[in-house]
Amino acid sequence: MSLCENRTVIITGAGGGLGRAYALAYASEGANVVVNDVRLEAADAVAGEIREAGGRALANSGDITTMAGAQSIIDAAVAEFGEVHVLVNNAGILRDRMFLSLSEDDWDQVMRVHLKGHFCLANLLAKRWRDAAKAGNAVDARIINTSSGAGLQGSVGQSNYVAAKGGIAALTLVQAAELGRYGITVNCLAPAARTSMTESAMPDMVKKPENGFDAWDPMNVASIVVWLGSTASRHVTGRCFEAKGGELSVADGWRTGRTVDKGARWSPAELTPVVDKLIAEAVPPQKVYGA
Repeated sequence: MSLCENRTVIITGAGGGLGRAYALAYASEGANVVVNDVRLEAADAVAGEIREAGGRALANSGDITTMAGAQSIIDAAVAEFGEVHVLVNNAGILRDRMFLSLSEDDWDQVMRVHLKGHFCLANLLAKRWRDAAKAGNAVDARIINTSSGAGLQGSVGQSNYVAAKGGIAALTLVQAAELGRYGITVNCLAPAARTSMTESAMPDMVKKPENGFDAWDPMNVASIVVWLGSTASRHVTGRCFEAKGGELSVADGWRTGRTVDKGARWSPAELTPVVDKLIAEAVPPQKVYGA
């Protein structure tokens, strides 16, 4: 039996790049796939690929950034396949500028697509799954969010994108803690692959090699995304996975470091040597991309 047999997955931004790879990989493991993308032609093309290979797919262009749009996506999925078991929040955009050059619209558009786009579908589906669990039905549901290396480490010229992706990683922790009681796991991914965004940002780095293993092929990342959506992953929640090529790791985020306790209030004047010592003994932060 395939890993995701008879499970239905909604994948946002699935008309190309990583989303397309996820859709094809889920379908190859027996899943019903809702291919969501604002570009209906692109969604139709991916859904057609799946159907031609013998899989089951539905193209959809619903708006993930509104509750009404998100509900319409869920309604279409349920009407076609009966239920939804997995949500892969993948859609994203870039509005890259140095921080001082960002406009209000640059900021708002990135937050709308990334953060609000991660909220609407997840909120509505989680309510659906909670209600099912409270009614005594077995729930084995998954939310898979998308952060990024930039969100975990920072990236010069991408402060809006970094803030959104860092927020998604933190959101994942809270969702995992709150939703586990209803049979829902929540994890996030920081993928590195060849997409339209990475090809425009670093074309030489991500170009396809003439021979040998293609470390930037999006299908490399799809493996962990499919596994996270399967029943085999029900014991894993609240984690952020980094994936590129054949590399896979679990991110180790902000943690409380060495603590100095005076047992009383510090005065500002005495803090310089204390802070300097704490920083000297702390694990050095990873270098911000582009710095």
